Amino acid sequence: MHPVRENGSVTSATDPRRLPATTPRLIATDLDGTLLRDDKSVSDRTIAALAAAEEAGIEVFFVTGRPARWMDVVSAHVHGHGLAICANGAAVVDLHAGGELLEVRDLPRAAALEVVRTLRATAPGTSFAVELTTGIHYEPDYPPFHLDPGATIAPAEKLLHEEEPGEGAPVLKLLAHHPELLPDGFLTLARTAAGGVASFTRSSPTALLEVSGRGVSKASTLALCCAQRGISSDEVVAFGDMPNDVEMLTWAGTSYAMGNAHPDVIAAASGRTVANNDDGVAVVIEQILATRSEQQL
Repeated sequence: MHPVRENGSVTSATDPRRLPATTPRLIATDLDGTLLRDDKSVSDRTIAALAAAEEAGIEVFFVTGRPARWMDVVSAHVHGHGLAICANGAAVVDLHAGGELLEVRDLPRAAALEVVRTLRATAPGTSFAVELTTGIHYEPDYPPFHLDPGATIAPAEKLLHEEEPGEGAPVLKLLAHHPELLPDGFLTLARTAAGGVASFTRSSPTALLEVSGRGVSKASTLALCCAQRGISSDEVVAFGDMPNDVEMLTWAGTSYAMGNAHPDVIAAASGRTVANNDDGVAVVIEQILATRSEQQL
């Protein structure tokens, strides 16, 4: 059992006071920095814990900033439901059907263009990428995506242009990168300048912002999915490590910041677990299931 430091003191990652009062109906977990180890693998311990949760009747949702095409890291570990929330809530995906998009909550192109104009003025040097339902495209100065060699490279205004309204593929999110600003400072600046137009968050250690439609987040889409299943927030346990997880951790009845989490995530979560490389998600799932077994005796 690994100790973690919380509010200046060391506590157990599986402190029973931090566990949900009853067996949850759904586990929602981020991927990078949370479920995945730093080498992007899923450990055998975590695979076993996810399978055990599903066998116990607890649904597991992967909730990530990744696009559907980058979900191969966990597609082999999907069990009964096969659903994932991708692109920070902009898409609900069926992983059993090869990443089919079941629902899209897009960023209107007019809003994306306004964000581009605003950040070009308030944060000169910002470069952009546009994540569509059909793939990602980016500007010449944007850090290249080696996983997407077929991307179109052009100014954001051209990437977002439509000859006729509605003819282009839906925009899942806009990405904004700055080569010099500090990550949290860039996020604050963007929210101040354009927070009324779109939703801003980040999950990268660099100054890379992820821009979604107004009101779109991991939390809001997870809430919709849970409402469809008759699951309340009190019946959800969530895990995360970066600012794009904050709303989800706040919404869930029980939530855990990873041992490697951003300070804002630690403040938002109701508990803490150990780092992603120490299988922090599995540690908590194992304890939840052990408590459930004890209650049934």
